[in-house]
Amino acid sequence: MSIDVTAPADGGNIEVLDASNAAQIRLAIRPDGAAKFHQWFHFRVSGAKGTPLTLRIENCGDSSYARGWPNYRAVMSTDGTEWRRVDTAYEDGVLTITHTPASDSVRFAYFAPFGLSEQQAMIERACAAPRTTLTTLGHTIDGEPLDLLTIGEPAEGKARLWFIARQHPGETMASFWMEGFLQKLCDEADAEAKTLLDKAVVYAVPLMNPDGARRGHLRTNAAGTDLNRAWAEPSMDKSPEVFLVRQKMEETGLDFFFDVHGDEVIPNNFVAGAEGIPGWSDRLQSLQDRFKKEMVDRTPDFQTQEGYPIPPAGKANMALATSWTAQTFDALALTLEMPFKDALSNPDEVYGWSPERCRQLGRDCLGVMAGMVEELR
Repeated sequence: MSIDVTAPADGGNIEVLDASNAAQIRLAIRPDGAAKFHQWFHFRVSGAKGTPLTLRIENCGDSSYARGWPNYRAVMSTDGTEWRRVDTAYEDGVLTITHTPASDSVRFAYFAPFGLSEQQAMIERACAAPRTTLTTLGHTIDGEPLDLLTIGEPAEGKARLWFIARQHPGETMASFWMEGFLQKLCDEADAEAKTLLDKAVVYAVPLMNPDGARRGHLRTNAAGTDLNRAWAEPSMDKSPEVFLVRQKMEETGLDFFFDVHGDEVIPNNFVAGAEGIPGWSDRLQSLQDRFKKEMVDRTPDFQTQEGYPIPPAGKANMALATSWTAQTFDALALTLEMPFKDALSNPDEVYGWSPERCRQLGRDCLGVMAGMVEELR
């Protein structure tokens, strides 16, 4: 039986250059269709049970974030549920994965995949909760529904909290974060969720970029647009996802915004704020400082030593979601970044940063917000 290497139809990405020799399988990552970004990979190897594999991804040196490859380890699964780290090396622009499968079907990925079927199951679980409403804001270029979950009852005096995930489709950790967040939020017996929903209504877009997710893209939608650079001037032909979400935000109003991502290079969890916008204030700084402190106090998986440089006053990139929402609504807006590698503030040799740790961080973020909700307006 010959070894076969394929990219799944939902979220897969790999080009097979030569799979004739198990000791030197040559691969490449496909770029996002209408853009040059590439880093996300997800593929299946079949017919290799008990065979030592050496998988060489040869175009990593010119990938979008080549600085992210040193000290990175790929993930592997034989059941689609448990994703373990495997031996991985990076040298001379080539990422080399070595593994001997215990099964004739094994998948490798940049991070644990979260496909459209998993997305639909997450939506269905959330909709089973009595306080949840599902709205289709519109449709993407490929015709996928852009789903909005509203949890809680809008009312005078309630804070309006917005959460979005996976503007960059290859950052699948954002979907696992949303899964944990929604699980806790929709639990009628959870005291922190009850506190939050008594004082706020939550608007959640669990998957901002369904086209890119299905196509196996790293950063862009079907038109080749990086959605997190489109918030200043979105359009229905190039960035309908942002256009539709912005439109709904302007209808509902907004008192807090949280945008969930993954970072290829930095091996830790952190948040980036909206410092540098024209409307930055002591109030927003105080709220941001409080969120960071309470997250550090709550979990060893969050830290504040590593993160992005803070832009000077008035120099924020207003095309970013966090900058646009903070300025437009005078609201606390944060971008959460999670690692593709591991959270070195609390490392795990077997799993690295993992789906379950993403879910738990979602629960932790909700708990912190429950304690801050009254100060947001």
